[in-house]
Amino acid sequence: MSELDVKIVEEFGGKMLGLLNSSHLTTLVSIGHRTGLFDSMAQMEPSTSDQIAKSSGLNERYVREWLNAMVVSQVVDYDRESKNYGLPKEHAPSLTRASGLHNLAFLMQGLKSIVAVEDLIVDKFKNGGGVPYSNPDVAEFLEFWNNYTSAFFDVMMIPSILPIMPSVLRDLEKGINVLDVGCGYGHSTNLMGKNFPNSKITGYDFSEVGIAAAKEETKTLSLSNVNFELQNIEEMNGIRKFNLITAFDCIHDQAKPSLVLKRIADSLEDDGTFLMVDIKAATNVADNMEHPAATWLYSVSTMHCMTVSLARDGKGLGNMWGREKAEEMLKEAGFNTIDVKEVEGDLFNNYYIARKN
Repeated sequence: MSELDVKIVEEFGGKMLGLLNSSHLTTLVSIGHRTGLFDSMAQMEPSTSDQIAKSSGLNERYVREWLNAMVVSQVVDYDRESKNYGLPKEHAPSLTRASGLHNLAFLMQGLKSIVAVEDLIVDKFKNGGGVPYSNPDVAEFLEFWNNYTSAFFDVMMIPSILPIMPSVLRDLEKGINVLDVGCGYGHSTNLMGKNFPNSKITGYDFSEVGIAAAKEETKTLSLSNVNFELQNIEEMNGIRKFNLITAFDCIHDQAKPSLVLKRIADSLEDDGTFLMVDIKAATNVADNMEHPAATWLYSVSTMHCMTVSLARDGKGLGNMWGREKAEEMLKEAGFNTIDVKEVEGDLFNNYYIARKN
């Protein structure tokens, strides 16, 4: 047995201490987003805690303690003499609402519902199985994620995502039948319906809450070309055909992803297109060592994506199934032509354009 390398022991201990600090900082960054503190500070010159609290309409004592945490974590600057706190302009793009999709502080909110299922996940480590969608904390995470993806679709769908398929875009304008599988709260579906009134857009999901919310949005938008159905996509029979089928970050959550991909292929017209959007990663963990968001994504997979599949006696594919596995499964499902693209502005996803011919 080799001798203990004290230097490595100390370095790793330091890494764990950094993790302890960062994990707690995550919650405070989320609070900074939710209370609007980052937004207020971005519009202010360096100021005292009292001035910042008044500007934000918040309690000064809480604001001061929060600010001190931001200072020692080097998120916020502090002047010892004036006791002024300032948000560096270079930090604002990652923390403020004005930066839109680049606002990483918004994503910190998801940690609360992820951590809330820890006890249940520990039990599943021992006994197997999974935490289902019906769990209140899982439902809360899905609502949070829907808020993020809705904002993402608003910015990206029409100007950036659909244009990667020029011929499909032209067909959408003329009028085709579209199916959005695993549509969740249906914002992606409604957005396509709103922008392509000549096309008929259908959304499938097995969540009653999601479908109800999707239908309510359709009603609010007064869309007559959009329809939502409570449907387990594993049970699609292929009788009804579509020219375009989309799946936005949902295939990896399925209990039977291989079967779902086969059902999608069967439900696609022979000359139709399947757009599958899923996490940008490699199948082999060794190839994800330099992935900038790998730790976060594997963590979310453990605490959500994988477990909701296992809760239905599923495969538990996980969100880091990777490009190689995704292409392999698409081919096995009957897709003979697969083109993988990236979209500028989307750091997290690959775009698989798959056809049977």
